[in-house]
Amino acid sequence: MARFIFITGGVVSSLGKGLASAALGALLQARGFTVRLRKLDPYLNVDPGTMSPFEHGEVFVTDDGAETDLDLGHYERFTGVAARQTDSVSSGRIYSNVLEKERRGDYLGKTIQVIPHVTNEIKDFISIGEDEVDFMLCEIGGTVGDIEGLPFFEAIRQFAQDKPRGQCIFMHLTLLPFIAASGELKTKPTQHSVKELRSIGIAPDILVCRSEGPIPEKEREKLALFCNVRPDSVIAAQDLKSIYEAPLAYHREGLDQAVLDAFGISPAPKPDLAKWEDVADRIYHPEGEVRVAIVGKYTQLEDAYKSIAEALTHGGMANRVRVKVEWVDAEIFDREDPAPHLEGFHAILVPGGFGERGTEGKIKAATFAREHKVPYLGICLGMQMAVIEAARNMAGFDAAGSEEFDHEAGKKRFEPVVYHLKEWVQGNHTVQRKLGDDKGGTMRLGAYTAHLKEGSRVAEAYGATEIEERHRHRYEVDVKYREKLEACGLTFSGMSPDGRLPEIVEWSDHPWFIGVQFHPELKSKPFDPHPLFADFIRAAKEISRLV
Repeated sequence: MARFIFITGGVVSSLGKGLASAALGALLQARGFTVRLRKLDPYLNVDPGTMSPFEHGEVFVTDDGAETDLDLGHYERFTGVAARQTDSVSSGRIYSNVLEKERRGDYLGKTIQVIPHVTNEIKDFISIGEDEVDFMLCEIGGTVGDIEGLPFFEAIRQFAQDKPRGQCIFMHLTLLPFIAASGELKTKPTQHSVKELRSIGIAPDILVCRSEGPIPEKEREKLALFCNVRPDSVIAAQDLKSIYEAPLAYHREGLDQAVLDAFGISPAPKPDLAKWEDVADRIYHPEGEVRVAIVGKYTQLEDAYKSIAEALTHGGMANRVRVKVEWVDAEIFDREDPAPHLEGFHAILVPGGFGERGTEGKIKAATFAREHKVPYLGICLGMQMAVIEAARNMAGFDAAGSEEFDHEAGKKRFEPVVYHLKEWVQGNHTVQRKLGDDKGGTMRLGAYTAHLKEGSRVAEAYGATEIEERHRHRYEVDVKYREKLEACGLTFSGMSPDGRLPEIVEWSDHPWFIGVQFHPELKSKPFDPHPLFADFIRAAKEISRLV
């Protein structure tokens, strides 16, 4: 049976619970244990799929098609364990399940209440796959004291009570603010946060305290005394230059040892951190720098493109260069010439997105990259914009566009080079969709196979002619335009197994210009960079040496 580690947060949100959980998972793996990480979010959305990137950052998609919180991206990047649909749940999903059971009559006429029905549903979710791993790490979203989080805190309190003694521990992440005027590190907010946690029946075994610098011994002892934890279980989480230093930093602070001590695992296996030492070496000792422009529409919130930014960093590690990312708002190009904004970059990346806003700017970025021979990677909508650009400027379809934009405007304006996907093959069955379907969970989601053209640039980058990548889209390039576009030099180098859905396009006469319908960034890891990102940064590195 798995041992459970419940990670909670206090004082303020956005302290890095997800990162701390991921780093702890990596450290336990380094000691030879198997792990799985889960996220329990108290918001009432069923999943983040319909939430604005400005509200919630990016949506991370799993192989089995779940739309999840971006923290699951951290979990995968740090542990290499592929997340599943059963690794992410929200209040919305829990309540939806409870109400469905009530409608079916599963509760046999009982009055449905938060305790026990909602809390039991949460406990059932936590229990899934508990016999598969040594450690199950469950992060509770939000902070202690949030009204919507109370059923989750009650559920994990009950869960720990239901299990044999010593099978569950609680780790609480808080903030130690530094008051510059008095030159003091303040422990009182953490004391109050722990008091709040204890008032609902949960006593933390480990305190992880975010701070700008080290925690003095006096403050550490004070926290241990007033929060009722051992002094060696008060862990400092200082600000780092790179998130990939977190496993090494937490190990130096003794987090993994404190966890094993809390479970009474002794003697503990020694950790093998060579992988993370190599990652840190590649980050802090680059042999050059490349500048990459991300031309997007959610550039005000970098978390909207979290996995892309990390995958670019991984590509830099593979080539031992520092990747300097600059965010460019695509809407600027609606009014201005892109050349002054994009000159000086060694590569251009156009990411995904929804809606017409900013798309003309993305098309101009694709034109600039094609004409100036700048390496270009278009992802999802970025691929569609590259195809529309080719159709307009090279194949003679002046009115080329996407059905998505016509549907949004409520009138037909474009030649639908990109159309609404109504049918596709998933496994051994056909999925069908209509325009009026609900928005949530109805896209082409999850991992699908693509066949690559032999001798193409993508086949060379992957070193294979069959790949499996994760998708999240409801619009697709229409294959009926393939012949005319290929006659102009835009090769359809990746297709779905049935040959109906274009997955990858590339310009044959360009140093490196690739558009992909899927999201390669979701499978990239610091110790295993995605081949497309590694090759993209290699091409950018070559351009940087020519400048």
